[in-house]
Amino acid sequence: MMRIKTIIAAAAIAVTSTAVSADMKPAVIYDMGGKFDKSFNEGVYNGVKKFTDETGIEVMEFEVTNETQREQAMRRMAERGATVVLGVGFAQADAISKVAAEFPDTKFSIIDVSWLDAPNLRQYAFKEHEGSYIVGIAAAKASKTGKVGFVGGMDIGLIRRFACGYVGGVKSVNANAEVYQNMTGTTPAAWNDPAKGAELTQSQIDRGADVVYHAAGGTGAGVIQAAADAGKLAIGVDSNQNGMAPGSVLTSMLKRVDVAAYETFMDVKNGNFSAGVHVLGLAEGGVDWALDENNASLVTADMKDAIASARADIVSGKVKVHDYFSDESCPY
Repeated sequence: MMRIKTIIAAAAIAVTSTAVSADMKPAVIYDMGGKFDKSFNEGVYNGVKKFTDETGIEVMEFEVTNETQREQAMRRMAERGATVVLGVGFAQADAISKVAAEFPDTKFSIIDVSWLDAPNLRQYAFKEHEGSYIVGIAAAKASKTGKVGFVGGMDIGLIRRFACGYVGGVKSVNANAEVYQNMTGTTPAAWNDPAKGAELTQSQIDRGADVVYHAAGGTGAGVIQAAADAGKLAIGVDSNQNGMAPGSVLTSMLKRVDVAAYETFMDVKNGNFSAGVHVLGLAEGGVDWALDENNASLVTADMKDAIASARADIVSGKVKVHDYFSDESCPY
């Protein structure tokens, strides 16, 4: 009798899971720069693609090209019967908050947001300062001049968070190091201006920087190219950008937005979706650094050891990386 009940229960679960999968209509709204920006959006795309490859479930997509489209696109997806809508980036916060309230039976998820409150909304936040700290260690170890650079995209608190973590990592290796910092602009256009990124990078190189880290979305392509052209090193961000200029990209700070996208859709498929805030740092595998055949010759044993040690200390709590969001300042 017990075996029969178990079989019936298992069958019921299978039927429920199949029903959820069959009825599932996921959607994603990419933000400025597009899904092939080789950075933030593309990281999300990789997670979406992995989900589709594994499940065969197609994902409805929209790529925002101007700010007015966000709310309209999100609402349109919900009206078309999307069962879960993923918004890419903090700039979609207002839109997703409004549309989620209008469609309480639809599930929503957003990346880089943690301050909203809705029963049908999941939010993902990342500890960018932790990942930036460990690539800062790599930069300081690789630098021959004791001068390194940072090029941000839009001048907002989030990007200041990247910058401050990076400076902390650099200073942990060389307290006397100079870190030059520039932001590309104050509007969303700052995420997609490779020419400006190249110009800012060259300016930092002219002042002696020999390693330049970017957190600038599509603008970062210009940062990487300028560093490579000058025979210097760049550090990529979000996605693994080591292959954009093999031998000239020291490493990339991985922000696993692909995990957020994949996890969101898979949880909905399996009936495990829950609202609330998911915070992903080094301990949770949400941020990391990239090592592959494109940068292996640039990474020394000393560099690996220093990063591994710092990583362990951050995860254990022995080292606290300053979070710009905690006081809107950087102590370094």
